[in-house]
Amino acid sequence: QVQLAESGGGLVQAGDSLRLSCAASGRTFRGYTTGWFRRAPGKEREFVAAITWGGDYTYFADSVKGRFTISRDNAKNTVYLQMNSLKPGDTAVYYCAATFGSATSMTGYDYWGQGTQVTVSS
Repeated sequence: QVQLAESGGGLVQAGDSLRLSCAASGRTFRGYTTGWFRRAPGKEREFVAAITWGGDYTYFADSVKGRFTISRDNAKNTVYLQMNSLKPGDTAVYYCAATFGSATSMTGYDYWGQGTQVTVSS
């Protein structure tokens, strides 16, 4: 089992930045692609971004391209989501997840964190 724990959420104003962290523990995290997803109030969970184990490939939803970046520090078993120019529409619970499968397919993710709330006020 891989345990994932998100942190870094909070209440910010539109235009501000936040950095979310996803820390892994338990069995080895090696080889996993890590993704970030979010669920806004009244909406389905959606893909936000993902990064492969080596960091050589990254993927982003169109809604966050140019504003969000994703990175990882494998020595620390941690993946980061840097969110800039935040908008009220980014308000959601953000989850990180790990997979050996497709980076953008939610159904392929085997392990999920509990989520962290991000609220962006206008």
